[in-house]
Amino acid sequence: MLLLKRLFDFYINSSIHVALAVCGLVWVTLLNFNVGVDLDFLYFTFFASVTGYNFVKYFGLAKFHHRSLASWLKYIQIFSFLCFIGLVYFTLKLKGETIIYFGVLGVITFIYAIPFLPKKIFLEAGNLRAISGLKIYVIAFVWMAVTVIIPLLNEGYVYDNDMLIESIQRYVYVIIAMLPFEIGDMKYDSIKLSTIPQSIGIARTKIIGIFMVLVMFLLEFFKDGFYVNKTIILGIVSLLLLLFLVFSSVKQKKYYCGFWVEGIPILWALLTTANY
Repeated sequence: MLLLKRLFDFYINSSIHVALAVCGLVWVTLLNFNVGVDLDFLYFTFFASVTGYNFVKYFGLAKFHHRSLASWLKYIQIFSFLCFIGLVYFTLKLKGETIIYFGVLGVITFIYAIPFLPKKIFLEAGNLRAISGLKIYVIAFVWMAVTVIIPLLNEGYVYDNDMLIESIQRYVYVIIAMLPFEIGDMKYDSIKLSTIPQSIGIARTKIIGIFMVLVMFLLEFFKDGFYVNKTIILGIVSLLLLLFLVFSSVKQKKYYCGFWVEGIPILWALLTTANY
């Protein structure tokens, strides 16, 4: 039992779960737009997500405690290095334009995590991550680009109304999904971060989140390619997202966000596949 718990914790802490969530959203986009599935692109997305997330999460720990790293962090470092090798391998299989798109996002991720900005202006951390209120919007933009815009451009999809709406929906989705995380992190986050719950309170955050869920769902009816089954699946996803937001709290369970909320895209991908 202890071994299973350790494996599960490694699955969460090594960013495998979040990487599968990212791939799940890419899968949903490709199936919804019926443009085919580039497996090399999906593999690249998985390895890039693990590498990027672990870099952002553990850069500071590895930098200052590299001589006395906990064993679990050493395993994550090894795993991340292997994923980086996979990232390099599948990068060579991507189109030149796609590599450029991901290169831009890589730069954004780098300046988001690494302290390089004037500390007197941008808090003590000196990175974009510490700029007041910016975190959630940067993450939403990156997820939107990785799971909607770049996959479709990679498949030669011509920009249209449906792609615009899907992008907006995905951006809104990620912001909503981040709200339970921000509520749960209120006891840890510096007040200088000015997260949404810190700025307007938990109750108002939930009200705004519920409104955003409604907007995300209703936008589906403005697409040129409207399908009942896809709308039903989006409705299920929207309802789950709404419930997790409503029941989120400062004292939420350990895996409430890290597994359940973050796992919604995986369920979304499975439902979309079953309907395809």
